[in-house]
Amino acid sequence: MRDGDLILVTDMQNVYTEGQPWACLDTGRAATRIAGLCGKADASGKDIKIAITKFMPPENPRGTWQDYNVQYADINANDWMNELVPGIRPLADKYPVYSKSVYSSMSIPALKEAALQAGRVVITGVVAECCVLFTAIDLIDLGCKLVYLTDACPGFTKEKEAATELVLKGLSPLHCLLMTTGEYEAE
Repeated sequence: MRDGDLILVTDMQNVYTEGQPWACLDTGRAATRIAGLCGKADASGKDIKIAITKFMPPENPRGTWQDYNVQYADINANDWMNELVPGIRPLADKYPVYSKSVYSSMSIPALKEAALQAGRVVITGVVAECCVLFTAIDLIDLGCKLVYLTDACPGFTKEKEAATELVLKGLSPLHCLLMTTGEYEAE
């Protein structure tokens, strides 16, 4: 962990847990790792910021987002599915939580500004091949140095997780570093 890092917790919501419609692999373990990481960052005395995002359905959808709202109306209307997972929920009392209705977290002006001010952005959360990857690409385009925690970014399948890592490895080490949570904590 380094002074000036921003730890970004992406969309760790109940709908992505085991048995739910958009279940990702190991969401529970990832939540435990992320919560532990945030606790260690707090206790480190270093200048590390933490921010959380939630994906919420677009209120005034355009184009294919209209189809999205129709196809996933039952999920959109279910408050429990859209809540943060229990392991992450306590973090919402300490750190800012931002809602977004597109995949990239960089659509949030305050979060984009925080990322631009950070020494590095450490990305965690779900879904590896969707919201996490879109955010990572936007961060890279903004010129932010990215740390992608491979064991804290679950995807829908191992193959999709591996494909996401392959894309980001192609941008390493200049734009993106890939490491485990333990490797990051040991820095």
